[in-house]
Amino acid sequence: MTSRTTDWWHTLAVSAAPADAPAAFCADLGADSLLAAYRSGLFPMPAADEYGRWMNEALYEDRVATGAIAVPGGDGELPYQVAWWSPDPRPVLIPGQARLGRRLARRLRNRLDWSTSVDRDFGRVVSQCAAGREPRWLTEELRRSLLALHERGWAHSVEVWQGPELVGGAFGVRAGPVLSLDSMFHRRPDASRVAVADLATRFGAVGGRLLDVQWDSPHIRSLGARPVPRQDYLDLLRSGPPVGPPATDLLPAARLA
Repeated sequence: MTSRTTDWWHTLAVSAAPADAPAAFCADLGADSLLAAYRSGLFPMPAADEYGRWMNEALYEDRVATGAIAVPGGDGELPYQVAWWSPDPRPVLIPGQARLGRRLARRLRNRLDWSTSVDRDFGRVVSQCAAGREPRWLTEELRRSLLALHERGWAHSVEVWQGPELVGGAFGVRAGPVLSLDSMFHRRPDASRVAVADLATRFGAVGGRLLDVQWDSPHIRSLGARPVPRQDYLDLLRSGPPVGPPATDLLPAARLA
């Protein structure tokens, strides 16, 4: 059954949301709500604990009161548990423009024991992305909904293997012609860079237009990402037919070099 929140995401004026604050607060992290939010240009940042909820309220209650930050249906108890973001500008990575760098490309050509796959171990990739991270935004509830979306074919992981060992990976949610990249991890130097480059290559091969990398940072820029105006991102997200899932084959990582 579709929730009231799922319908509400489609009516939210994301393009008018604050550039540097949440677009909305809503505690509904169900799989249907989550997918509808991604398709509307939003991604969730759940509070890890009561202190996180209190900080959300302390920082943003004035903007909620003025209506600058939306709350679905004007719920009486403001659900500061989950903030939904759509930053402006939005950092994106165009398939085919992911950068490994010369040093890593040279190493990959000599690492014949490294390979990559997609959707071979989604649950473990998400768990590894959550391990030891602060703040702990990958809550159990969010992980359950991401797993449900994976089972429906909307959430995808990329795995980087050294022989039989999982040494890196990334995961995200597919929405229209965009794949929103939620998190990455590495257990060997540069394995997360290989994961992002591999996912960009595979997603581009099926017609994907962008990887949305959500938060800007020097590391993301070093991978080839660049900021674009939020409205440009939203226009592309809503344009054209959705693309299919990336290929899942186990392939040599050296092909990316």
